[in-house]
Amino acid sequence: MIKFGVAGNSESFYNEGFLDTIDAAKWCSDRNIDMFEYSCGRGVRVSKTTAQAIGKEFAKYNIELSVHAPYFINLANQEEEKIINSFHHVTESIKLLQAFGNGNRIVVHPASQGKLSREEAVNITKENLKKLSEIIYENNMDNFLICLETMGKLAQIGDLKEIVSFCNLDKFYYPCIDFGHLYARTIGGIKNKQDYIDILEFMKDNLPKEKFENMHVHFSKIMYGQKGEIKHLTFDNTEYGPDFEPLAELLVEYNLSPKIICESAGTQAEDTIAMKNLYLSKLK
Repeated sequence: MIKFGVAGNSESFYNEGFLDTIDAAKWCSDRNIDMFEYSCGRGVRVSKTTAQAIGKEFAKYNIELSVHAPYFINLANQEEEKIINSFHHVTESIKLLQAFGNGNRIVVHPASQGKLSREEAVNITKENLKKLSEIIYENNMDNFLICLETMGKLAQIGDLKEIVSFCNLDKFYYPCIDFGHLYARTIGGIKNKQDYIDILEFMKDNLPKEKFENMHVHFSKIMYGQKGEIKHLTFDNTEYGPDFEPLAELLVEYNLSPKIICESAGTQAEDTIAMKNLYLSKLK
């Protein structure tokens, strides 16, 4: 079943006087928001007791949780210690989901190219994803989905073809298609419905059916420059895209059931509701 959610708390949440994420469960429920992506961008710093309380509260309101793993992860790094740390960030993110007792998806930024050639960086990332698979199985964590994200900057590993190839390495690697990132890294390349169709058809042809139909999605408008992504925007912006409406139509036409997380800059709740309502209007 398709679900629409927020990446963290919106400005409106704080403007209404709320401070703690545990309060976001009822707040999101009151707005018919289906999911909440908990960001650990700066590291997993939640105690088990707090995590259990958060997970229980969100489950009470039937809101699914996902976790965004730390931004420090770089599976193309050539330093052994940093690779080990990257593996640790992934497993700690899974442990947080285990403590939540709610949800089974973590989002991971794969890698940066650095001074390597593109081919070298991609190959190193693949080898380290295979090593990560071994760790996942050893720790009996293979019932969780590791959603590898398409990235917005040209120097980051994670264009559409790279993510699809990574997701074919093991059963629990799923695509996190950030359409804003793809728009930015292609310098505004998602302009119309056909551009979305090209993306979806490539995935349909090159991924297992379940991974295609149940992908993870990030969506927001994004400002870009010559090197790709500059910053996330809100739906009120009219200069940059991408536009959600063509994608909403295709979600219906392809009968897809992704989990869609809005990453707008401060208006993620309002923009999530707008996306959900637009999708429901197309469904009718």
